[in-house]
Amino acid sequence: MSTTTRRRFISGAALAGASLSLPGSLCAADAPASVAAAGKRRFKLGIASYTYWHFEPKKFPIETVIEKAAALEVEGVDVLHRQMESEDNAYLQKLKRHAFLNGIDLICLSMHQNFISTDPAKRQRNVEHTLKCLEIAGRLGVPSMRINAGLWGTTKSFDKLMENRGIEPTPPGVTEDDGFKQAIEGISKCLDRAAELGVILALENHWGLSGTPEGMLRIFREINSPWLQLLPDTGNFLEDPYDKLAKVFPYACYVQAKTYFGGGEWYTLDLDYKRIIRQLREANFAGYIGIEFEGKAPADEGARKSVDLLRAAML
Repeated sequence: MSTTTRRRFISGAALAGASLSLPGSLCAADAPASVAAAGKRRFKLGIASYTYWHFEPKKFPIETVIEKAAALEVEGVDVLHRQMESEDNAYLQKLKRHAFLNGIDLICLSMHQNFISTDPAKRQRNVEHTLKCLEIAGRLGVPSMRINAGLWGTTKSFDKLMENRGIEPTPPGVTEDDGFKQAIEGISKCLDRAAELGVILALENHWGLSGTPEGMLRIFREINSPWLQLLPDTGNFLEDPYDKLAKVFPYACYVQAKTYFGGGEWYTLDLDYKRIIRQLREANFAGYIGIEFEGKAPADEGARKSVDLLRAAML
């Protein structure tokens, strides 16, 4: 075992042992001061597998993402569910083994689902899909799973949704309050299994009802469970990002950091990561920051520059 790998293993084991004494949530907002103080140190970085695969026809292997993360000397990988080659247990255990041997933590399973719809059967299918993905996360040993509140689907094209700044109209005869009720009901159906598996449901500001701090916090507070926490994506608040991020950082268990080298796939934000890191420290955040490179530069170039950017911001 290399010195770097051994150091990561010992550090990770110490943190895992300390976490057994934490009541309820393992996230910064609920952690004791001794854990929250970790925000004063340099945060651990992860790489989202999405960095290397922007939904092209040919998938980019998760195993290779793990190897690239190790080469970049970041500590974790955020696995995109749709990028996985299989859901078979043999494949999942192969990924877990490969990550361990490369000194990499698997930190999140980023899935897609939609808890809101005018069709009750569709809502139930999405609950079942979320429960299935929780089982995958449990088998991978992943401690968090990205979820979305959902979209109505009144804007059929994602490109068009991005042109509209992530905002869509509600269907006729339906109110936004109806959507929040559906999202809260759907998420609530998954909490018991999340607790049994030890997987935090991490609600992202991924357009739709969770596309604003107020929407995220409404769902978070009404559900009021240690197994639902927030996952702020720095690139998904398109206007006044710093003010909006500051509202949700105190309740974050994991943060995704967007970068856009070469220009963004849909848009480009000029984010001040020194300011964002300062905000995270002020919020006593102590978790992982996962890089999501969404630019048009070659993925290896974008990933390397993104790691350099975040590391410089932490100095």
